[in-house]
Amino acid sequence: QVQLAESGGGSVQAGGSLTLSCVASRLTAGNYCLGYFRQTPGKEREGVAVIEWDGSPSYTDSVKGRFNISRDNSRDNVKNTIYLQMRQLKPEDTAMYYCAARPTRSRRPCIIGDHWATPERFGTWGQGTQVTVSS
Repeated sequence: QVQLAESGGGSVQAGGSLTLSCVASRLTAGNYCLGYFRQTPGKEREGVAVIEWDGSPSYTDSVKGRFNISRDNSRDNVKNTIYLQMRQLKPEDTAMYYCAARPTRSRRPCIIGDHWATPERFGTWGQGTQVTVSS
């Protein structure tokens, strides 16, 4: 069973930077689409950034130009690590951030905005890490 271990997060002032990391292990079903989602109380979980097994990234509009997602795949591809570098943080970025994974399949794009990149399509989730941005 895939396991996700998150780290990073914390509190910063607006304009600051943070980096989140997520180690995905036991990736035994081939390639995986990995990404970060975020959620605030009373709101639905939303996709922030996802990255396909080949390193192709996708971002929600509100973070384009400020966030960067990257990926480091182990040689045997059983363990992958993704990083979400967040710059120019805004108070509206405050949320619980969750790492998520789903197997890559043909004709199931790993692209924010596609229905294959909605939270319901991801079967494995990390424990979440809080990001708080103060004004």
